[in-house]
Amino acid sequence: MAAMTSSARPYLNRRLAEFGTTIFAEMSALATATGAINLGQGFPDTDGPEEIREAAVRALRDGRGNQYPPGPGVPELRHAIAAHQQRRYDLAYDPDTEVLVTAGATEAIAATLLALVEPGDEVVALEPYYDSYAASIAMAGGRRVPVTLRPAEGRFRLDLDELRAAVTDRTRLLLINTPHNPTGTVLTREELAAIAELAVERDLLVVTDEVYEHLVFDDAEHLPLAGFPGMRERTVTIGSAGKTFSFTGWKVGWVTAAPALVSAVRSAKQYLTYVSAGPFQYAVAEALALPDSYFDDFRRDMLARRDILASGLAEAGFGVFRPAGTYFITTDIRPLGEKDGFAFCRALPERAGVVAIPNAVFYDDREAGAPFVRFAFCKRPEVLEEATTRLRRLAP
Repeated sequence: MAAMTSSARPYLNRRLAEFGTTIFAEMSALATATGAINLGQGFPDTDGPEEIREAAVRALRDGRGNQYPPGPGVPELRHAIAAHQQRRYDLAYDPDTEVLVTAGATEAIAATLLALVEPGDEVVALEPYYDSYAASIAMAGGRRVPVTLRPAEGRFRLDLDELRAAVTDRTRLLLINTPHNPTGTVLTREELAAIAELAVERDLLVVTDEVYEHLVFDDAEHLPLAGFPGMRERTVTIGSAGKTFSFTGWKVGWVTAAPALVSAVRSAKQYLTYVSAGPFQYAVAEALALPDSYFDDFRRDMLARRDILASGLAEAGFGVFRPAGTYFITTDIRPLGEKDGFAFCRALPERAGVVAIPNAVFYDDREAGAPFVRFAFCKRPEVLEEATTRLRRLAP
């Protein structure tokens, strides 16, 4: 007999009522059920550097991290993160007071928003956005205010006037993602300078998700927002090892920010996981110290994979937005005579043996995202070649 309750109130917290099973779980299950090639969820199909995997094994065997690591993260990793920011971007952070290790970037986002946002605060975010942004804002009791990136001249562009108009007296922070998932846009120096100017003018906090910092292509460059005038003390920068070193299951992320901001985020984070990934933290510390040649080779390899998939998608009849960053390609399905990304993606495994993600799940304005579909190219070249062969069946 089913348990009875004294109220008709739903079990799920009303702040999360709009969030069901993630689209990634749905589409990955569909890939498994149909045997389709999964170009939906963003995880590689090969592991990262062997020496880094062995570093994790060595840490396990040596008993480093097998018990609770320090709450802020093991000192070796915090120092490696600080050294990485200094070497790559000339940004100096104190590893003891300005670095916090998290259970991936997703926890970093959640802990940061739970720490900094109170009920009624507005959070301005670039739409389309990674789905955990919306859920984390909701859990904090905030109100998300989307500013939509719109397609123009082959890329998705930020309207700076629209961004400025979105800021009100209730705005607490700007949530920025560059390189941007899912569109592949990398914000330019001019765009970032305008965001920084707005944040300083309106005295706003900024949370910047930079997990794809090492995946920028062609003439694009990644510029941390914290390096712009007036931003060092008001910016929480989020990074991650998963995307850079192809160990997404390790869930090692981090926050760098001024001491007061890190302290606030740590206060929330300690009641989420407290700590995680002990032995992996030591391995990631070694990974961050890899020579520049590793990062250059990684980027070149992903660029080649991008071009395989982008060319194949274009030949199949998609409208292709060739990304300047990340390992995702956003496509327009209207040239194929389609307009509903959800219906298209749910039918695609049977039609072509490939799984993709409808971009509409990343939008508050579902109509704005309806004709766009995202494919991941962080797969082996032979897998991408096979996927494009299958997708060419769709060509009009």
